[in-house]
Amino acid sequence: MSFIHGLYAITPDETDTTELLRKVRLALLGGASVLQYRNKAADEALRLEQARALRELTHEFSVPLIINDNAALAQQADADGVHLGGEDGSVAAARSVLGKGKLIGVSCYNRVSLAHEAVRQGADYVAFGSFFASAVKPDAVAATPDLLRQARSEISVPLVAIGGITVQNGAQLLEAGADALAVISAVFGATDIRGAARQFSDLILLRQREIT
Repeated sequence: MSFIHGLYAITPDETDTTELLRKVRLALLGGASVLQYRNKAADEALRLEQARALRELTHEFSVPLIINDNAALAQQADADGVHLGGEDGSVAAARSVLGKGKLIGVSCYNRVSLAHEAVRQGADYVAFGSFFASAVKPDAVAATPDLLRQARSEISVPLVAIGGITVQNGAQLLEAGADALAVISAVFGATDIRGAARQFSDLILLRQREIT
């Protein structure tokens, strides 16, 4: 199972499964190294259909599939893990559903203390944000690059940055310690999805070369 790093692409709400797969394939061709399935608008049956279809596609690219919020759906779709928000239950509860060997990520917003607690409970990675204004979550709490620097000095698991991230502003988050940039609109809202994903992938690869 791949390490959480690079471009962490999060799916847009899309009711047409064929169209969703087309968009995700382009992002994967552009170098996305993690995919999170997130669809707040779909019903349970459609979510399962889409999650299973994405599982097949991500297998093709050897990219981990993470399910947003729902450990039971992750288990049904044989996904690689689940991402938990503040209201989505404990790491222990998700682990009891998924078993060992699956990834569990936790949203920690702008609080390093939450990240410490998540790691103590067994989280495999933690996410912070929103770092910039986000059309997806306009009311999200604000995080800063300094928060990432603090977390990087205290926490050993991968750090994911999210919230209004673009190729132009993402570099400062990588420099502050982010291992992955979680993106929805800047990739899936682009006219050229593959090209947008490639720009992020190239940015992250350049940063990795600079620090090694």
